[in-house]
Amino acid sequence: MVEGRVRLSKKVKNGLEFLKHKRLQRIKSESSSGTSYLINMMARSGGDALRISASCGIRLQGNAGSFSRSNDASCENDVFSKHKVDKFDTSDLEWTEKIPECPVYCPTKEEFEDPLVYLQKIAPEASRYGICKIVSPLVAAVPAGVVLMKEKVGFKFSTRVQPFRLSEWDTDDKVTFFMSGINYTFRDFEKMANKVFGRRYYSAGCLSATYLEKEFWHEIAYGKTESVEYACDVEGSAFSSSPSDPLGSSKWNLERLSRLPKSTLRLLETAIPGVTDPMLYIGMLFSMFAWHVEDHYLYSINYHHCGASKTWYGIPGHAASKFEKVVKEHVYTNDILSADGEDGAFDVLLGKTTLFPPSILLKHDVSVYKAVQKPGEFVITFPRAYHAGFSHGFNCGEAVNFAIGDWFPLGAIASLRYAHLNRAPLLPHEELLCKEAMLLYTSLELEDLDYSLADLAAHHCIKVSFVKLMRFLHRALWSVMKSRACTSISPNYYRTIVCTLCKRDCYVAFINCSCNGHPVCLRHDIRSLHFPCGSYRYLFLRDDVAEMEAAAKKFEQDDAISKEIEQQIENGDDLYLYPLSNKLQTDVEDGYFPYCEINVVLGPDFAAINTMGQPLEHISSMNHGKFQPETNLEQVGSSPKTVQRVANQVSVNGERFPEEVSENTYELSVSCLSREDHRSIHQDNVHDPVSRSIVDENSDSSDSPIFRVKRPFSKVEKRFGNDTISSKNSEHQVQLLDVM
Repeated sequence: MVEGRVRLSKKVKNGLEFLKHKRLQRIKSESSSGTSYLINMMARSGGDALRISASCGIRLQGNAGSFSRSNDASCENDVFSKHKVDKFDTSDLEWTEKIPECPVYCPTKEEFEDPLVYLQKIAPEASRYGICKIVSPLVAAVPAGVVLMKEKVGFKFSTRVQPFRLSEWDTDDKVTFFMSGINYTFRDFEKMANKVFGRRYYSAGCLSATYLEKEFWHEIAYGKTESVEYACDVEGSAFSSSPSDPLGSSKWNLERLSRLPKSTLRLLETAIPGVTDPMLYIGMLFSMFAWHVEDHYLYSINYHHCGASKTWYGIPGHAASKFEKVVKEHVYTNDILSADGEDGAFDVLLGKTTLFPPSILLKHDVSVYKAVQKPGEFVITFPRAYHAGFSHGFNCGEAVNFAIGDWFPLGAIASLRYAHLNRAPLLPHEELLCKEAMLLYTSLELEDLDYSLADLAAHHCIKVSFVKLMRFLHRALWSVMKSRACTSISPNYYRTIVCTLCKRDCYVAFINCSCNGHPVCLRHDIRSLHFPCGSYRYLFLRDDVAEMEAAAKKFEQDDAISKEIEQQIENGDDLYLYPLSNKLQTDVEDGYFPYCEINVVLGPDFAAINTMGQPLEHISSMNHGKFQPETNLEQVGSSPKTVQRVANQVSVNGERFPEEVSENTYELSVSCLSREDHRSIHQDNVHDPVSRSIVDENSDSSDSPIFRVKRPFSKVEKRFGNDTISSKNSEHQVQLLDVM
C-alpha cells in the first residue's frame, strides 16, 4: 500500500555490513547450518534479539549484548537499539484499559450467505467505529496449515524484519523494515515463532490479551527484543479448495470476494495482489502492522486462520483528518514532511512503518477502538479508517480489499490526495465509476427491480459521484473547444491512462501530442502546453461519451441528486476539478451551462476542415485533420519495445521539462493496475488493461536492497508554481515495506 523509496543512510549501511561480518564469524564456529542452525541460535538467544543484514539478505540472531560495541556496532545500534522517546510516554499503561471495544457481530448461517449483503447491512452502525469484528458461523474443515503444506505443495515465504523500537520520526531517526533473506515453510516458521514465545514466557499456551497488550508497549519501549519477523503481503490463500470445506466453498472465501456481484472491483480485468486477490500475513510474538489506511480508502476484510490472537486499533473514517493532524503535530517533525497540512503526514504514513502508542491519540481526543481477533473471526476496516496492531504469538491471517457503491465518494477523496502529492494511482477510479454508473443506468431502464435500502444508498453515491465527474468533463471539453486548443479529435480506445503532469487517471478523455507520448488530462490549460515533439494537440475522446452524458442527465432528474450536486457546487466541493486551471474556473462567465451544446472548433492549422456547430454527441465519431495517431502508448498485449522513447518532457507555460529520461525510463503514464514494481512490464507479452510508463526506479533487477511492496506508488517532484514536474530517478534506494 508505498510510496516511494528512501536511501539507506551511511550509518545504516555500516551497521548492516558489521552484522554481516559478525554473522560470518559466528557461522565459522557453528557445525550446523541452514534451518537447524537458525533454530539452535534462536534457542540460545531466547528470541530476545534478531540482527539483520538487509543488503545481503542475511539474518543474524544473538543476545543483545553478545557483540563487542565498536564504532561499527554503535552504527548498528542506531538501526535496532532502543532509546527513550519522550513524546511517547509508556511508563504508565493504564490507557490500554480505556480503549473501548469495537462492535462484534455474530451472524446466523442465513445472514452469512453473502458477505457484501451482510456488510451493507451492518455498515451504517459499524463504520462509525472504523473497524468491527464478525464471528463466522462456519468452521473451516481443512486447517490452514494443511492447506499451505499439502494443498499448496512447495509453499514458502520470506519475512520482513521489523526493528522493535519507538522512533523520534525526524531525519536522523526513522524506522525501516528489511528483508530477512530466509525462505520458510509454514511449519518451520511456526517452530521458530513458538520457540521464541516459549523461551520468553516458559509456556506454549496463550496469555491474556490484556497482559500481552501491556507487554507489547513495555517491550517496544524498554525491553531487550531488538527486532521481530513478519511475513506480510505473501501472495496466496489458506482457504481450502476442497468442495467439502464449508468455509472455503462459501462466498466468504477471500479468493472469491472481489468478484461477487456487488463488488465494484469485479470490473477490473486484471488482478491486483492484495486488492482483488488475497495475501497472507504470518506473524510471531509482537509482529506488528503499523498505522495505515487502505489504498484508495478501500474496505478491507481480514480473516484469522489459526494461531494466537491479534490486537487491532482502529480510527473511524470521520476522525481520519484529526488523526493526521495529531500525527503531524505530535509524532513527526517538520523536517520529514514533504507537503503542507495533513497531506504531509498522509505522505509519510503511506510508508506504513509508523507505529506509536494510541495513548497520544487519546490525549488529543481522537476516537480509538480496539479489537482482539481470534481464529475463525473476520475484522473489517472501513474506508479511510486508519488501523494498526500486533500479534500475540504465531498466527496466520489473510486479507483482501473490496469496494461497494458507497465507496466512490471516499475513493474520489483518495484520488485527489494522491494528485496533491503527485503520486500515481493504483486503481482506475474514473473507469470504475463510469462502468458502475452505466451498468446502473441500464438497470434503471428495466422494470420490477427490487432494491434494498442499502442498495439505494449505494446507488445514490454512484449517481452523485458520476454526475460530478460528467459535469467536470463536459465543462472541460467545452473550454477546450472554445479555446481552439486542439488540432484533431480521435476516438479514445485506451482503457485508462495517467496524466503526465498531475498523475490523475483518465478514462473518458485526454490530450496527447504528435508522438503520442505525453498524455495530459483536461484539468490543465491546454493552450499553454508545449510538447517537445511539436505544437499539435490531439483530443482523445470515448465514443460512448454521449451515452454517459445521457445517463448523468437522467440521474439529475432525481431531486435528491440535483440538490446535493448544487449544494456541493455552492460549497466549492468538487473533488474532480483539481488541478483545474483558473482559466477554466471562469468559464461560467463566458456563457457556459451544464450539458450545453459543444461546437467542434479546432486549431488554425486545420482551419480548412473545421466543422462548426456540431453537438458533443458527434465529436466521438470524428477524426479531423491529417493526423492518424500511431499507438505508442502501451495497451493490452503490447510490448514495451513498441513504446517510443521520450527524451524531453512536456512543459507548461513555455518551460520545458528537464531531460531526465534514461534508456529504461519512458514517461508516458503510470500503471493503475499492478502492485508489483512493474516486473511484468519487462516481459515481451504484457497483458495489462491500462497504459503505463516504464520507470527504472520501479524495477527490481539490481542487487540493491529493494523490496517488494503492496503498493508501488510512483512519485515525481512537483513544482507548484508553474505546474511543471520532473521525473526523479534515484540511484540504489530502499523501498519501505507495506504491512497489513
